[in-house]
Amino acid sequence: MIEFKNISKHYMLNGQRITALNQINLTIPEGSIFGIIGYSGAGKSTLIRLINLLERPSAGQIIINQKDFTALDARALRQERANIGMIFQHFNLMQTKTVSENIEMPMRLLGYNKSERQKRLNELLEFIDLTHKKNAYPDELSGGQKQRVGIARALTNHPKILLCDEATSALDPQTTQSVLDLLKKINREQNITIVMVTHEMDVIEKVCDHIAVMEAGDVIEQGATVEIFSRPKHPTTQNFIQTVLQQHLPVNILNQLENQQQHSIYRLQFLGRSAQTPVIQAMIKQFDISLNILFANMTEIDGTVIGQMFVQLLGPDVNQAIEHLKQHDVSVSHAGVDQ
Repeated sequence: MIEFKNISKHYMLNGQRITALNQINLTIPEGSIFGIIGYSGAGKSTLIRLINLLERPSAGQIIINQKDFTALDARALRQERANIGMIFQHFNLMQTKTVSENIEMPMRLLGYNKSERQKRLNELLEFIDLTHKKNAYPDELSGGQKQRVGIARALTNHPKILLCDEATSALDPQTTQSVLDLLKKINREQNITIVMVTHEMDVIEKVCDHIAVMEAGDVIEQGATVEIFSRPKHPTTQNFIQTVLQQHLPVNILNQLENQQQHSIYRLQFLGRSAQTPVIQAMIKQFDISLNILFANMTEIDGTVIGQMFVQLLGPDVNQAIEHLKQHDVSVSHAGVDQ
């Protein structure tokens, strides 16, 4: 478990004190894939670099598995850092070294002997499916292959924590998915806690089970990913979720509705069981209403299905129909206005 306790980080710039992090309190569960999301300048990359103390906090404590990293001396900190791997947005591979040599480098620095290095190297090359590229140089690799080498290099010492700083930002969507699949496999098979910094909500959606949303040095919202997606509270969180899960109908669609009856437009959200049962069909059969489906989609987050639908409901039994939906665990709100 990783705990940030009252963490602040300040810089001096041109004689001015700049606050990068402001009294952060955050817990990252052991074995989770934890996403930290925010716009540029939110403080997310600063926060992740504090975990292995590449940067030191100005105030507060960083507790990892009940050890206060901020209180460790230089030697003890070096030993603990060996349990933390890190992968980067731009791969950080040595261009004059082969794939094998790039992966081996941390093991050389940690004093592995030749046979140990070779054994671990073969394991990792097979794990990332790049045995056939072991003698290639970075310039001969695709972006996804480079990132796989970076991941293998970060895993050489069997870390307990893997830090990913915008690890997929330089990749195309298809390659991003393959890298995310590899990270999920690492988490699942090796029980490594993964902390991901990103500005891409679709990355959070696909792999993270917990999330913290940052803005201007503060954590403005945190919790299980499915909870944040289904009930975002802060406007910034809502904006992020809008990029992958439609939260509002476009104004021009509302304006084009027959008779301008925007008051009859509802957003229905189905979570878990309600997303897999025919509640809409039952409602139509039971009540005197007409239903016009304007938009619908469905996504799966951490094993839970979230579905939503924008509909126009008309007829004498609208209120009873809405109550029926709520009784069957469907969240109902006027389009753009929570109920």
